[in-house]
Amino acid sequence: MLPQVMPTLSHQGVQLRAFEEQDVPLIQSVADDDLIPLITTVPRESTRAAAMAYIARQHERLRSGVGYSFAIVDTRTDHAVGQIGLWVHNIHEGRASTGYWIAAPHRRRGHLVAALTALTDWALRLDDVHRLELHVEPWNQGSWRAAERCGYLREGLLRSWQQVGTQRRDMYVYSALPHRDARRRTEIPSD
Repeated sequence: MLPQVMPTLSHQGVQLRAFEEQDVPLIQSVADDDLIPLITTVPRESTRAAAMAYIARQHERLRSGVGYSFAIVDTRTDHAVGQIGLWVHNIHEGRASTGYWIAAPHRRRGHLVAALTALTDWALRLDDVHRLELHVEPWNQGSWRAAERCGYLREGLLRSWQQVGTQRRDMYVYSALPHRDARRRTEIPSD
């Protein structure tokens, strides 16, 4: 049985927690990002009302059984820098997926690796999760390199896998398994 309460997770300088009203500036700051609103539910409007509606949608994900949407918080500043989720659409088959984004000014600082490590370690300890996967466009080296640093293994290329904006896009598929990949995750070098 999956937890019905949003956990708080942490690893090497980041905390994963439910979105809060104090995260509105982060959401507003990525409204004009070229990619984030295109592949997520982040609004293109940078209004406070649009950001609050986004936060409400993130809370609804747990209530509706879709999954867990976490704000990624830099513990040094106590400011949110991005989002990561555990999505459980296929949990009846033992599979879950993850996806994430980091606001541009906070990239290349180790936040993603720490957040993905925390989420992966937690998710793979859940009895219902036998496989955790993620999909990344081949051009997005920062994203797939972070996944590899967290012990995910690339399984292949899914051609024309997903509609992104007006185009069908190829995606690499990565996975992590509870016991098989645990050793690789514990060997992650510190930033």
